[in-house]
Amino acid sequence: MTTSEAADRSVVIWVCEGTWRASVDAALRLAPAAARFTLLHVTATEVADAAHGAYLGLFGRGGPDPGARLDELGAASAAELLEAAARRLGRRCERLDIKGHTERAVVTASASADLLVMARDGDRSRLGPKSLGKAARFVVDHAACPVLLVWPESPPDVGTIPPPPHHPR
Repeated sequence: MTTSEAADRSVVIWVCEGTWRASVDAALRLAPAAARFTLLHVTATEVADAAHGAYLGLFGRGGPDPGARLDELGAASAAELLEAAARRLGRRCERLDIKGHTERAVVTASASADLLVMARDGDRSRLGPKSLGKAARFVVDHAACPVLLVWPESPPDVGTIPPPPHHPR
């Protein structure tokens, strides 16, 4: 691959609390250095929406809407996380913070990418399908681009693979 071909490659790195370092490190190790990088964070709206709905149900209670405060805290947290990820990446990158349903937002944001880098978000104590949480499983199943799925820490021993199903004769 020539330098100009590598520069045409787009790599989306999905950064999540707790696992973002592994995703950034994998992109640095395995993606073309000249690629265009996008750091993607998704702020889920379900909690703030629920708080706002509860507030609206309490007509006449007064005080500020807790949903608005949760939105502010979420935005600040996302900005800090994206800043830390950009520092770790150490190259020019786009930062994208999307609000919405996490799994659908990641699939949509990475649809035209050449590569999506993400970390496992489920049970990381053993190998198997439960090492992917609901959002990661949805993204792996629906992504329109190649996905590089990494372990946030050293992977478990191969002996942790679940046993095959028992089929009585």
